[in-house]
Amino acid sequence: MSRKFTPLLLCVCSGLLLGAAWPMLPFTPLIFFAFVPLLALTDLQQNRSGYFGLLLLSLLIWNVITTWWVGNTTVPASGVAANVFNALLMSIPWMAYKSTPKKWGSSLRYFSFIVCWLTFEYIHQQWELSWPWLTLGNVFATHPGWIQWYEYTGTSGGSLWILLSNITIYGIWQKYKQTTLPLKTVLVKEAWKPLAIILLPMLVSMLIPAPKNSGTNISVVVVQPNIDPYDEKFTSGTVQEQLAKFLKLTAQKLDSTTSYIIWPETALFPHGAWEEQLNSQSEVIAIREMLRKYPQAKLITGAVTVKRYLDEVPPLARQLEDGTFYDPYNTALQIDTSQSIQIYHKYKLVPGVELVPYMRYLKFMGSLALDFGGITGSYGREPGVSLFTDPVKQIKVFPTICYESVYSEYVAAHVRNGANLLVILTNDGWWGNTAGHKQHLQYARLRAIETRRWVARSANTGISAFIDPQGNIHDPQPYWQEAVMKATVTTSTDFTFYVRYGDLISRGALIFCILLIVYAIISRFIYNKQ
Repeated sequence: MSRKFTPLLLCVCSGLLLGAAWPMLPFTPLIFFAFVPLLALTDLQQNRSGYFGLLLLSLLIWNVITTWWVGNTTVPASGVAANVFNALLMSIPWMAYKSTPKKWGSSLRYFSFIVCWLTFEYIHQQWELSWPWLTLGNVFATHPGWIQWYEYTGTSGGSLWILLSNITIYGIWQKYKQTTLPLKTVLVKEAWKPLAIILLPMLVSMLIPAPKNSGTNISVVVVQPNIDPYDEKFTSGTVQEQLAKFLKLTAQKLDSTTSYIIWPETALFPHGAWEEQLNSQSEVIAIREMLRKYPQAKLITGAVTVKRYLDEVPPLARQLEDGTFYDPYNTALQIDTSQSIQIYHKYKLVPGVELVPYMRYLKFMGSLALDFGGITGSYGREPGVSLFTDPVKQIKVFPTICYESVYSEYVAAHVRNGANLLVILTNDGWWGNTAGHKQHLQYARLRAIETRRWVARSANTGISAFIDPQGNIHDPQPYWQEAVMKATVTTSTDFTFYVRYGDLISRGALIFCILLIVYAIISRFIYNKQ
């Protein structure tokens, strides 16, 4: 009877271990052996359809424990669909591993699993159904002291670390089953291997010196207005009241030393404003009136803007009754006392919320996006400026909007283009007081470590904070409360290894994955011919 239920116990055990290891639960070390039951299941379960069902159940348990909150919208089914679909995608590298011939030997099979998983994570950050929230390397976000070496590898280094530790531990278990020696004897001989794999990166992290403050010290004010995104944010009658709240909160900390004021995602024009008419908007006029008292300060804010197309029209642009083509954008603006407004358009859009994936084939899905916690249809993706610049102070800011801050290489690419300060504008109130907004804050620590840049984070309903280049959080504000804070941060022009060269681990995995596929095809062809 116990053997009959062993596969089910293995799959459930692995799903629970993975979920329990994730932020914000305090059991991170479980990640180092959370895949071991699944590795055992892969060898134990011979029936492929039965294996797939158990595998999917395990991955679904992991997804539900960690990201159940994506369904905390007006359509809870959206969360169910997201978790099931992501679990299905995660099963692909496992099924590829299951399909590798036993004649390859355990070492090559384990290697194939590692490169398949890392390739999956890499591709999952590139396409329109992207959802890198559960990239394995993200799990250490609450332990920045363990991962200071992310400045060399990015989060893919953490993913590799986890895979190696799990495979090594499982290898010891396999040796124990294949020998007559007692478990204690096997552990004495073999336990040093997983211990070295787990502890050495932590030791390296401790030995990495703190980054030097080689740039300019600037004063930054961050505002957290706490505006309900469902019942207040997009209500027409409250727009001017919201602006008054922003101005009032800003005034509490604004002074002659302030260089930047940061407001959250969609702080301005929740119903949209034509980009060619921004200077005449009452909100911009009121902001400039405030800034005239402190002319060295600049405001970086989220907004909803609308771009009118006069010449080249993107294929998915919308059209008004008068024939005008346009696109709405989730935008960041830099406003100062001049008549020049710098405009950045969010590019990494949330699938189903801000982007209907492959909408050119699924136009009928556009009307469902609002119920998922977003807009009707998709935001535009035409690029604006890549960085906000201040030529006088030689400051370049990358205004990451919400979900974009989860993408390691995307943020690193903008730092490589010259960004010496990171700003995150977000509105995490869509999913309520769940683990979502807490995980999102923790992931920002990873971007700080990878790039060695200060991060100023303004969240509409929280958690707003400052994060230093070592990933330490400063002055976090309570969730669902109004707040305004001020800090002195330091810009930097130095490039980390990861910023300079990008995600070498994932690119290498992609190359090896392609080579393994070619090798498998050639081997099968030769076998069939013989």
